[in-house]
Amino acid sequence: MFFFTSKYRSGVHVVIAPDKFKGTLSASEVADALARGVRAAIPHASLTLRPIGDGGEGTLDALLLAHGGRVSSKRVSGPLGGLVEAPLAHLADGSCVMEMSDAAGLTLVDPDRRDAMASSTLGLGELIAAAMDEGERRILIGVGGSASTDGGTGAATAVGWRFLDAGGEGLRLGGGSLKHLARIDGSAVRPEVTATDIVAACDVDNPLLGDSGAARVFAPQKGASPEEAEVLEEGLATLATRIRKDLGIDVAELRRSGAAGGTGAGLRAFFGAKLGPGFDVVAEATHLRDEIDRADLVLTGEGSLDDQSLGGKAPMGVARMALELGVPCYAVAGEVSAEPRALKREGILETTSLIEAVGSERAFADTAGAIVEATKTLIRQHLTEGSRRQRRAWPI
Repeated sequence: MFFFTSKYRSGVHVVIAPDKFKGTLSASEVADALARGVRAAIPHASLTLRPIGDGGEGTLDALLLAHGGRVSSKRVSGPLGGLVEAPLAHLADGSCVMEMSDAAGLTLVDPDRRDAMASSTLGLGELIAAAMDEGERRILIGVGGSASTDGGTGAATAVGWRFLDAGGEGLRLGGGSLKHLARIDGSAVRPEVTATDIVAACDVDNPLLGDSGAARVFAPQKGASPEEAEVLEEGLATLATRIRKDLGIDVAELRRSGAAGGTGAGLRAFFGAKLGPGFDVVAEATHLRDEIDRADLVLTGEGSLDDQSLGGKAPMGVARMALELGVPCYAVAGEVSAEPRALKREGILETTSLIEAVGSERAFADTAGAIVEATKTLIRQHLTEGSRRQRRAWPI
């Protein structure tokens, strides 16, 4: 067994960096529960909480916790019309953060009303415009969880872009009308758009078009039939052609351009946004690497630690970062089905499942309490006193 000694004379320093437990607890709530579990096992531990996200839900909270700031609420158009309240975070470092899911998210639409053809990103554009109205010129957008497949044209409409058919009439909102696009007109775009630095934290890296593109992969999840998915594919292909011809920008095969129903492409073409992998963008903005480098232990987690997690979800990003820096990483999850050897290769040395630790009934009825109990047990199982010269040590 190998050991390392705490870098902190006053005690063990733990970085807590979980993702959300989807549908149950936000990443911030999970981080709080993990912290309580660590405190129960090691009262003297110093903690840094860095809940994470991959561009989807939790991105705003993660950055707000890391930097501090204030949150305002804006009333914007929902995916199918109507009004929704969407938060806008004004960070202490002078930047602004929003999540497109708060304005154009699938969770804002009742399952029996989902309409992939008509849903739009107009509300996202209105939220961007509201930030510009308040003088914000550095905006980070969490891009994920959308209800639409409109290539970001709804968002662009909110800041002055016009999408015209062959007769010069504006298209209806939603991806279903994009196949009729004949010209893109940018003559009335707000001047603040070019003066604003926008970064899009994308939750997937899919291209805009093709079998792995926005329409064929994700539109069915938003209520599209196979036939409708092909209409949306045709519309996005038409949009990509017009963007290339009218704006001189090629988004068809651009990595992450298919994020959130093609919103990645729209943000790049119409807002000049930089598209980045969600975890990397959030990790950089929260200085996660520096925090892990100063840690003795990293705790991460998510609702289900499975083969999809190994494909690149946020906890794997945390674990890989810890592995590179030589810091042990443990994970707490509702369920763990990924192979332990595969997890260890990624940097997760020990795991615990809430269902195995406290039983299925309690895991679902009191998830936060179950996380506290499971974390406390996990830490105590792997804590060793070491020698007198090593006041505290951790097996790795």
